[in-house]
Amino acid sequence: MPTLKKRAEFLAIAKGGRLPRRAFVLQAAPVPGPPRIGYTVTKKTGNAVERNRIRRRLRAAVREVAAEARHDVSYVLVGRRGALSQDFQDLLRDLSRGLARAPLSAETSPRPARGKKGSRTQSRPAPARSNRPNPQG
Repeated sequence: MPTLKKRAEFLAIAKGGRLPRRAFVLQAAPVPGPPRIGYTVTKKTGNAVERNRIRRRLRAAVREVAAEARHDVSYVLVGRRGALSQDFQDLLRDLSRGLARAPLSAETSPRPARGKKGSRTQSRPAPARSNRPNPQG
């Protein structure tokens, strides 16, 4: 399967739907033409050796299930650390199911609301500090 190369291509697909899995996050968007795929692993995932190992495992999995990719859809696989420990057959099963049912628009993807008023992640005010000296020291 041909790969994505340019940052603009990755960003265009990031605007589409996303499907989180243990070993990766699958992003998908409708793009005319044959299916294409991009691979990315963030630096917070691990050192270069771990990131490259994750990328290699994802590429190998895509080679196995590439025939199941939908036409006129491009994908980005964002590697997670779980790709290192997950059994390869489970990785193939997750990827196969993901390619078949990845949401193509952000409205249908299970992306959690972040920072919205009334959500659980509402910020709380910091506790007030007093000017009194600490009695313990």
